[in-house]
Amino acid sequence: MIKRLTLLALTLTLPIAAFADPVWIWTSKHAGETEKATFKTTFDVSGEVKSAVLKVTCDNGSTSFINDKEVAQTPDWQFPAKVDVKKFLKAGANEIVIHAENRGAAAALVAVLNIELADGKKIAVETNEKWQFTPEGKQEWKPAVFIAKYGEGPWGDAFNSTGKAAKVTKGGAAKNKSGAVTPPDEIIALPGFKVELLYTVPQKEQGSWVSMTVDKKGRILCGDQYGGIYRLTPPPVGSGDKAVIEAIDAPHIGGAHGILYAHDSLYFMLNEVGAPQAKGMKPGLYRAKDKDGDDHFEEPVLLSECPGGGEHGPHSPVLGPDGKSIFFNAGNHTKTALNLTTSRAVMNSWDEDHILPRMWDANGHARGIMAPGGCIYKTDADGKKIELFCSGFRNEFDFAFDANGEMFTYDADMEWDMGSPWYRP
Repeated sequence: MIKRLTLLALTLTLPIAAFADPVWIWTSKHAGETEKATFKTTFDVSGEVKSAVLKVTCDNGSTSFINDKEVAQTPDWQFPAKVDVKKFLKAGANEIVIHAENRGAAAALVAVLNIELADGKKIAVETNEKWQFTPEGKQEWKPAVFIAKYGEGPWGDAFNSTGKAAKVTKGGAAKNKSGAVTPPDEIIALPGFKVELLYTVPQKEQGSWVSMTVDKKGRILCGDQYGGIYRLTPPPVGSGDKAVIEAIDAPHIGGAHGILYAHDSLYFMLNEVGAPQAKGMKPGLYRAKDKDGDDHFEEPVLLSECPGGGEHGPHSPVLGPDGKSIFFNAGNHTKTALNLTTSRAVMNSWDEDHILPRMWDANGHARGIMAPGGCIYKTDADGKKIELFCSGFRNEFDFAFDANGEMFTYDADMEWDMGSPWYRP
């Protein structure tokens, strides 16, 4: 689970200033994959506050406090928080504390508190090198380290989702240039197929649906990346009726990047351990049975722990071509499954073979990530035998089998290097 982070800062009296841009900060240029730290700063308020808005996000997650009161949480950098914090401020000295954590690859925190006083004066409290940090569980305060200017790096204009950050609309559905949900007749389908809009996900209430499977009754199960599982019962084809949506009442099923219904069970790859449903749970492949067929899943059982998380963490379970075996995968920021029993690849033979010196990513992404990289595993319905099926990927999020039993997957490239002289797929 994401532990509460507290932002503490140097005692710093900020001058009255116009609103400006913050910078991305962290504990060092080379963050640990599971590093957690607390950042802080202080500022003075002299006069009546007219408005105060805090914007914050963190690669990968954060919890923010003002004067010891929790004011915001962010599950990942693509989902920034923007909150009215006027009621939490007081005359004189104030303190911001942010607990932040990394879940693989680059790490950085950015925040800005814009305050306007009743007399028109403005105060901007922004993350910079004057903030302080301490590792989780310690009181060793040091100056924060500059990582990038706001707008640079892989995050882009994260607060406004106009750069490389994910752009998610209020309804959670894809939008066209007019700002409306894409009409079904604008989606090109093969002859004989017709597209219907079943449901537009309200993001504020139901999150971001990133995984989907179909149960034995033909209902669609969908997983919120940072929340729980929803069951969608589609209406009869062409009826125009609305789909029926219900939340799966299972407190420990959620935070999944991939889900699969098979063997009267729901298999899911727990990735986002900060999700409310995942408190105290480990990342990896879980199975939740529905023994009596009453649509209620029992307490999930961990079949294979896969240490990792975030975009390059544990991803998707898929039913094998034989209709019995379960395959599952993980990106290259995930350690090899802990209960691995066998491997098709000779595990002691791989090495980092390069004729020319390696060119690590200049932004620091995936530095130090070595073989075997992303992996795909095979197991039985009960997870008794875990086999490393194939490896060497960067970040294959999902995969599938054709009618001949051949496996296909798409390995995500380093997107911002495409077209550069050193890029190779």
